[in-house]
Amino acid sequence: MEEYSMNALSYNTERAQLHIPEYGRNVQNMINYAKQIEDRDERNLAARAIIDVMGQLNPHLRDVEDYTHKLWTHLYIMSNFEIDVDSPYDIPEPETLRERPQSMNYPRNTSRYGHFGHYAEKMIKEAATIKDEEEKTYMTELLANLLKKNYLVFHTKNVENSAITSHLRELSKGELQLDDVNQLKSTNTILKSVGVVPKKTFKKHKSKKRRK
Repeated sequence: MEEYSMNALSYNTERAQLHIPEYGRNVQNMINYAKQIEDRDERNLAARAIIDVMGQLNPHLRDVEDYTHKLWTHLYIMSNFEIDVDSPYDIPEPETLRERPQSMNYPRNTSRYGHFGHYAEKMIKEAATIKDEEEKTYMTELLANLLKKNYLVFHTKNVENSAITSHLRELSKGELQLDDVNQLKSTNTILKSVGVVPKKTFKKHKSKKRRK
């Protein structure tokens, strides 16, 4: 009893570090106690009870595939792999859990114009090979508006329609040409569609001189 009261009054910084802090110190203490139970059947019952508590404390784990297996793995980690119980799963090896994951190569896609994006430029190259004129015209208008949208998301400033059509023609090597710039959506319409509220411009009013 005296030992419990001393622990209750001690600071967390003075206690042993938790292996998985998400479960809290009470669960850690339960596992430490279960490790010391001599009777194997009683120790197994205690381990299953702790697993139930861990599942209740972390209900989001139920969305994870085979979440019960994950709970048992956490039990072994928190016991420092020292608890001797009959697990329904293979006991994990500490070495495998400490292995660092292999580094993944970051994709390095090069874009001529970063504000348009790599995939937009890739779509333009594909559209440039379309043979059907009606489909090509439709894709030209669609991609022109996509370029303008991507530009405005990147810069959130107005851009000349002629600049968009010029870039489209350049990136498609002259295959995609938008003759009517009125087919491009207005800047305000595009900004609103992406959740950016255009700034209102206020006209300055000249202050009237007071008559003496």
